[in-house]
Amino acid sequence: MSLPELGLGTWQNTDPETCSETVRTALEMGYRHVDTAQYYGNEEAVGAGIEAADVPRDEIFVGSKVHAEKFGLAYDEVIEGLEVTLDRLGLDYLDLLYVHWPVGNYDAAETLPAFDELIDRGRIGHVGVCNFDIDLLEEAIEGLDTPLFAHQAETHPLLQQDDLVAHADERGYHHIAYSPLARGNVFDIPELVDIAEKHETSPAQVSLAWLLSRESVAAVPKATSEPHLRDNYDAPSLELDDEDIERINAIERSERFVSRDGAPWLDD
Repeated sequence: MSLPELGLGTWQNTDPETCSETVRTALEMGYRHVDTAQYYGNEEAVGAGIEAADVPRDEIFVGSKVHAEKFGLAYDEVIEGLEVTLDRLGLDYLDLLYVHWPVGNYDAAETLPAFDELIDRGRIGHVGVCNFDIDLLEEAIEGLDTPLFAHQAETHPLLQQDDLVAHADERGYHHIAYSPLARGNVFDIPELVDIAEKHETSPAQVSLAWLLSRESVAAVPKATSEPHLRDNYDAPSLELDDEDIERINAIERSERFVSRDGAPWLDD
């Protein structure tokens, strides 16, 4: 299954009832990509939402992440962690499994072969990583038998990640933007507010449309209310003109809204 360009992020959506209802609503609205993680503590609720939705499993692209603080990233720990994740989600396979952060006992030579093994067993469809720098991405690409499918990193108009996006283009994998609305700060960016007024839409839609206009980029915005889910879902239909895109590209701020603790290679 190919990667839908717009997905549902579930980070910090930890109330079980709200989370499951959000996932159900999003899927029945038309979303086909759901992103979660062991570290989020909501895999059971995400799975309940998938089960409740009137959408066939084979039409839903589901991604989750293994984390050193939960199970560890040694070979056997990755295998065990994936099985726990599948049990929590109530699924037989995962479309995409990521290394959440290359911290703790992450070691490419030991961690990545476990991902290849899970591919061979048919337990996962694709391999991804999160919060890597280019050197770590190159190490992962060279260390995997299967092609790297995706890299997920905080990306938005205030943290444009040009080098990472260019690397994804060059090496042929997806760059998936998390926190693509800059934790709500897109509503305070004058350029986005102006462009939104011009198109009679929201700064959130402008941010997402700008991201999706870039080669190799997908996005997983978080939302819980139906209006916000709908607003995000409609973003791919917004056509920004060259002037809009150039104006956003020219924003020279560099602000990170997700903690980089344990990842000193992430530049502010």
